[in-house]
Amino acid sequence: MNPSPIVERLKLYFICGTADTFDLVQTVETALQCGVTCFQFREKGKEPLYGDKKEAMARALHTLCRQYSVPFIVNDDVKLAIKLDADGVHVGQEDAAAEVVRRRIGSKKWLGVSVHSIEQAATASRYADYVGIGPIHPTVSKQDAAEVNGTMLIRQVRARFQHLPIVGIGGIMPEHVEAIRRDGADGVAVISAIASAPDVAMATRRFACL
Repeated sequence: MNPSPIVERLKLYFICGTADTFDLVQTVETALQCGVTCFQFREKGKEPLYGDKKEAMARALHTLCRQYSVPFIVNDDVKLAIKLDADGVHVGQEDAAAEVVRRRIGSKKWLGVSVHSIEQAATASRYADYVGIGPIHPTVSKQDAAEVNGTMLIRQVRARFQHLPIVGIGGIMPEHVEAIRRDGADGVAVISAIASAPDVAMATRRFACL
């Protein structure tokens, strides 16, 4: 995927796996119909899919994303991303190093890296197409989430790396989006505010119209 439209694609970045919603395929399709601009398959938590079942689910979601012309990103599983010819990979600080992942996926696929300090952002900026910064607010979607830090790190990273695309993540609701963008993020990543919403379509549209 050509990296040039990455900033606009980060506007509403939906992240979801089977632990986050009752019907993953339906949830993702509804979110795609209602305005998400990027999707990440993150299969973590209790009783995650493995092996052939995980691959089958990833293929189904990848097909949906292609139908709606939305980038499909795989969390952590570089081998699966390469096998499916996904649009990119996202890794955290506990996953494979960004330098190693970049070598494996090449220069044409997107690489996202979660960072929790200015030093981590500096390292990631050498290899990543964008960084995810958070948690901005308390979140129930990640049991191993770092300490809540508001938008302070977003402001710091934006000041130092003016052209590095940034996504804010962590407990984000529609009323938070304006301030997060004002402080330097190009977009927001959302899990539970969409995946766990009683009305996925309405929740997605609330973010998409901002």
